[in-house]
Amino acid sequence: MKGRNFVNVHVLISHSPSCLNRDDMNMQKTAVFGGRTRVRISSQSLKRAMRTNDYYQTHLGPPSVRTRDLGLLTQRFVERLEDRYDADLVAQALALMSGKEGIATGEDADAVAPWSVEEVAYFCDLISAGESDPKQLEKRIQKEAAPFRATMSKAVDIALSGRMATSGLMTHLPVDGAMAIAHAITTHAVEPQDVDWFTAVDDLTQDAGETGAGHLNTQQFSAGVFYRYASLNLRQLQLNLGLIPTISAPESPETRARALEIAGHVLYLLATVVPDAKQQSFAAHNLADFVIVTLGDQPISLANAFEKPIERDKQSGGFLKPSINLLTEYWSKIHRAYSLNEEARAFAVDGTPQLGEQATFDTLAKLVNWVKRDGTD
Repeated sequence: MKGRNFVNVHVLISHSPSCLNRDDMNMQKTAVFGGRTRVRISSQSLKRAMRTNDYYQTHLGPPSVRTRDLGLLTQRFVERLEDRYDADLVAQALALMSGKEGIATGEDADAVAPWSVEEVAYFCDLISAGESDPKQLEKRIQKEAAPFRATMSKAVDIALSGRMATSGLMTHLPVDGAMAIAHAITTHAVEPQDVDWFTAVDDLTQDAGETGAGHLNTQQFSAGVFYRYASLNLRQLQLNLGLIPTISAPESPETRARALEIAGHVLYLLATVVPDAKQQSFAAHNLADFVIVTLGDQPISLANAFEKPIERDKQSGGFLKPSINLLTEYWSKIHRAYSLNEEARAFAVDGTPQLGEQATFDTLAKLVNWVKRDGTD
């Protein structure tokens, strides 16, 4: 598998009527692709749903805390670290990292940023050992960042999604995200979307003999087959976790295995996690019907398979089957046309679609294990 540095994940998931992602006008997010309107779920929405999911926390650990409120952040981390450090030390570490006084002055960070409790603990240890001079620490970070990055093994979401800071020591520890996630779009046109005219009955006024609703409003919703795409840079992930010192440094079987283990969990999340917006009203708790994973030399989206919107299957009337067929056909065309150096396998709920000469896995667990084993059965 030498040289195959990118894990590309292609997911087809059919959502029943729902409104999983809305804009500032409370309307469904959409995108125009191939000249036709598609329903869209933003990458930010998908990433948040993934990192706050129970599966993530069980297998990848607690996610970072994302905030610009340094006062509340300090209080949160003082609580989390109270058995290891006193409150003043935690506040001092956060002030050093952020370049702000935080809890002491009520200052906010310049932007919402992810903060890792283990990074704060690491700087608490440095301060306790007498290393609290920002200039000296800057030099240490610039000379060798791996020990600092290693604390991110406890906050994998930062290693996956990246981080940028504009003040304090964190400006010297920027993180280029190892994972790129596209906005999910329907494989077919959805225009116009449906509108739900809903009411809420006021029980007490009804008991008093009044008629009519106590509240009424409208909500857009739709159903569709969504294409999700994500790419994971294994070498960047190893760098972000402090497993290799530079992006060009050789990886070891152990460091690659760690990155592939995380890739397997990311695959599971992409196939199973759904944003929770309006789920109490629509309950669109749908799982992926079809997934393709490739191990290759570059990130490659297959979204252009759906540049021409899918038409309903003439026999079944649905969008799912023709979407699966077209995605497998398009992968085969791209693989052949560019002579790609990649290994690919697929998972299908019904187990029937064929991907090239490879049989399709009939369980998601088999595909996850294939990724963790570096593309070997």
